[in-house]
Amino acid sequence: MTAVADRIDTTVPAWLAALRQRGGQRFGELGLPTSKDEEWRFTPISPIVSARFGMAPEATVSIEALTPFLFGHAEWPRVVFVNGRYSAELSSVALEAGVRAGSLTQALGSDPLIEKHLGRHVAIDATPFVAWNSSQIADGAFVHVPARADLAHPIHLLFVTAPGADEAAVYPRNLVVVEREAQASIIESYVTLADGERYLTNAVTEVVVAENAWVEHTRIQREGERAFHVGCTHVAQERDSHYRNFSFAMGGAIARHDLRSHLNAANVESLLYGLYFGRGEQLVDNHTAIFHDHPNCRSWEVYKGILDGRSHGVFNGKIFVTPEAQKTDAKQTNRTLLLSETAKIDTKPQLEIFADDVKCTHGATVGALNENMLFYLQSRCIPHAAARRFLTYAFAAEVVAEVALEPVRAELDRLVQERVGVGMIEGRKQT
Repeated sequence: MTAVADRIDTTVPAWLAALRQRGGQRFGELGLPTSKDEEWRFTPISPIVSARFGMAPEATVSIEALTPFLFGHAEWPRVVFVNGRYSAELSSVALEAGVRAGSLTQALGSDPLIEKHLGRHVAIDATPFVAWNSSQIADGAFVHVPARADLAHPIHLLFVTAPGADEAAVYPRNLVVVEREAQASIIESYVTLADGERYLTNAVTEVVVAENAWVEHTRIQREGERAFHVGCTHVAQERDSHYRNFSFAMGGAIARHDLRSHLNAANVESLLYGLYFGRGEQLVDNHTAIFHDHPNCRSWEVYKGILDGRSHGVFNGKIFVTPEAQKTDAKQTNRTLLLSETAKIDTKPQLEIFADDVKCTHGATVGALNENMLFYLQSRCIPHAAARRFLTYAFAAEVVAEVALEPVRAELDRLVQERVGVGMIEGRKQT
């Protein structure tokens, strides 16, 4: 683990230097979590604790190398970071008037919204990794969508790990501010060109959704399977706003994502969807929390996992409803498909309800493929192995269908097909 030292950097604003210092102090007090911490007892992170991650080196990446990650739409606005550093050469930020997307560091001196919002929504000790990230803030993406703007295209935040990052760490810190009555789609991708190397991504994203704004946020984690990825997304929603999140995770030796949605006013809607894969010895952990603090709000959450080999999945979904949050409508579902006898899942739906006029439900299912359905497909001359792949794909496709952007949905569908081997059935090469 990299040591964190208190520091005063005269090249950055005093408020940011203070945020870094508070992060370092809090991380020094907390340390990294252990199995004794309730929130981490199913997520052993000893490989991260024992490592000594250095600074990721500068690297050069060609635009051609990014093509597989652009959803077939290179014309979409994109903000690209390579090994944690903003790349103006690879970015393309032609945007509608008034919309900003680019490097957080470069925007520090020209946009007061950063000081207003950065670190103001996510608690510095929300997790020990948030404190660690706060102590190391160097750069990340900044997106500002002004009032009543309606973006023609999604904005893609692309974080690339290039070869040579072995035993290194990056700390992206992102801020997305969508003003009142605006509509925006944000794609946040973590990908690697250094498969086989061991590195750490510790990312924190704050999303601010103002009154009557609409945001679709797709988060894709495709790190290398020896890498470590720990992320935290904190969403702050205001009155009449709509936020839709889709989380897709298939990489990382250890991959954890904490998603926290705060419904800060009445008549707010928050939709959370997730799909995660594990194979080999992978550990994939999703912790979600939805805070209903005001009346007449709605939340809908569906997470699915597909685990094979000796992989381990964790899902902890919390819904908090305060006494003031009457007329809350909240639903949560977690379903896990185990493809081997050695794969396992720890799932914990958690509802804390202190209001009486609410509709709140939750459910969790864990199991193998349905033998009756397998038999039915085999009775239609489909071989057993092919039938298993078809049913696994169908299990995942139900939640992938919730991605609103068609090119993104098509690419995630392709990745699912490759992962479960459906492409082999249809005559396509499996990667």
